[in-house]
Amino acid sequence: MSDETLSNLMHENRRFEPPAELAANANVTAEAYERAAGDREAFWAEAAERLDWGQKWDQVLDWTNPPFAKWFTGATINASVNCVDRHVEAGRGDKVALHWVGEPADDTRDITYAQLLDEVSQAANALTELGVKKGDRVAIYLPMIPETVVAMLACARLGAPHTVVFGGFSSDALASRITDCGAKVVITSDGGYRRGAPSALKPAVDEAVEKVHAAGEVEVTAVLVVKRTNQDVEWHEGRDVWWHDVVGNASKEHTAELHDSEHPLYVMYTSGTTGKPKGILHTTGGYLVGTSYTHWSVFDLKPETDVYWCTADVGWVTGHSYMVYGPLANGATQVMYEGTPDAPHKGRWWEIIEKYGVTIFYTAPTAIRTFMKQGSDIPAKFDLSSIRLLGSVGESINPEAYMWYREHIGANKAPIVDTWWQTETGQILLSPLPGVTAGKPGSAMKALPGIVADVVDDEAHSVPNGSGGYLVLKEPWPAMLRTIWGDDQRFIDTYWSRWQGLYFAGDGAKKDEDGDIWLLGRVDDVMNVSGHRLSTTEIESALVSHPKVAEAAVVGAADDMTGQAVCAFVILRDNAGDGGADIIQELRTHVAKEIGAIAKPRQIMVVPELPKTRSGKIMRRLLKDVAEGRDVGDVTTLADSSVMDLIKAREDAAQKA
Repeated sequence: MSDETLSNLMHENRRFEPPAELAANANVTAEAYERAAGDREAFWAEAAERLDWGQKWDQVLDWTNPPFAKWFTGATINASVNCVDRHVEAGRGDKVALHWVGEPADDTRDITYAQLLDEVSQAANALTELGVKKGDRVAIYLPMIPETVVAMLACARLGAPHTVVFGGFSSDALASRITDCGAKVVITSDGGYRRGAPSALKPAVDEAVEKVHAAGEVEVTAVLVVKRTNQDVEWHEGRDVWWHDVVGNASKEHTAELHDSEHPLYVMYTSGTTGKPKGILHTTGGYLVGTSYTHWSVFDLKPETDVYWCTADVGWVTGHSYMVYGPLANGATQVMYEGTPDAPHKGRWWEIIEKYGVTIFYTAPTAIRTFMKQGSDIPAKFDLSSIRLLGSVGESINPEAYMWYREHIGANKAPIVDTWWQTETGQILLSPLPGVTAGKPGSAMKALPGIVADVVDDEAHSVPNGSGGYLVLKEPWPAMLRTIWGDDQRFIDTYWSRWQGLYFAGDGAKKDEDGDIWLLGRVDDVMNVSGHRLSTTEIESALVSHPKVAEAAVVGAADDMTGQAVCAFVILRDNAGDGGADIIQELRTHVAKEIGAIAKPRQIMVVPELPKTRSGKIMRRLLKDVAEGRDVGDVTTLADSSVMDLIKAREDAAQKA
């Protein structure tokens, strides 16, 4: 990167000022930036006062042994108490905490904070009966049902760190996580609903536990099973217990212990370059401060009147931070949905927004682009007028997807908070503030108050406006990961070794002429074409800005002439049909016009779907395998592995033609 700056050649001139009424009543105003810059620790101490603590802290931040941070040292706190008990004690027990919507259309539950407290207390008592003590780890492998939230909060209540494993992962993935963190209890269900049909979960747990026990390193002493689908399950007497028996019959009285601020709250596994998953450790006090404050500030939450919906599965960090801990700590009323966006029909999400009067909606760009593909006539059938704020999470949102989201879901009035953060960061770090920032399609804008981020070059010098480089964090933040479970050295090597004192997790970024930040994807995904370093994100955005394209993925493939060549895979919008005979040339010309001839794709393949993980991220390494003519690598983490067969068949047919 020292020779050629990572370039972002597109320019965005559209701006959307905050709605006047929102700005006038915003939770956070522009002065927060100055206050945080003046005394960052005092700023976070004030944010911490929003929570209930036992003993107060001796020190806001202990950074004497970097990169190992300790926040609010000496303080005691309980995450479960902050998410449930305190709202009930304040007289808000009758307020709905969760509007739960099952995938079968008539399957719904409204759960108040008082009811949630009862269930969490029962689950804590049941886990205690099963031998779970403070410090023991519990694995949770459940669909999006209320018991998932109850289980997480019950673990937090006891001080038993949980590891939630996404219900779509294989028995091997589950076994490796149980083994790595040494979980002694697994909480699962007979199954869940997926696209209208029951999908089994218990068999994968049985297989995983068998593998764990065969390895001899860890003993799972109990498997707690929720009855959801009434499927037949294999039963292991002495190990397996029904949730309705042990939780349903437990006492609703439970006195919560306060834990040290740095007591482990959960371990979340994320993929690692070595193939061994990284167990990201988040602790209690700082994490709860960071998530609750950013949920309140970034989404401008008014808990008395808002109905909030984050569509993320709790198997991912977004579900932890912005569906469980952040919103519940803030006393929000929120929607929790079990199923997929298109079951039993493509308007399911919009139907739910209409029914519950959702005011704040937070989802991923991949979902937005899927809706673009299907057409705007589907959301147009529903009343979405309750929406006052939209959010985007997971990867950069293309400017055209941003505009579609704003127009067709936000009625051209709801501001969009385009949030950047990671499993490792625990909380949102870069985002517009809806009452302060003029939104710019495709940009995460700048670091939130209390966060110190920058874009730097190879020598860690801050790059000037208009230049690109690496996104780094220069100061610790409350919800940051504390280490990789059981592997401090890997933590140092992975995130802190490139530059002394700077956190870097692999993302390229650019400062535009205003100094606002644009994410350009993983540095690994940057292409070097004839000496120019080009961002895959940017070329994808150029393709999506074409009226016939719904989604695009771009990779760099080895090329004798240019070093790397741009190869694109595109999904067309439903109303574009096959795009016409000249669609490939049309798209190549369009990219050249939007960015420049250097970015024109060598080849473009129109595909029916793209390979995505179950969290919606595009797996570009598999597309690179296709573009370079190799056998396709491991597809086990894909939501639908048959997608690669379709793409490969289309590539083979194109070569024969």
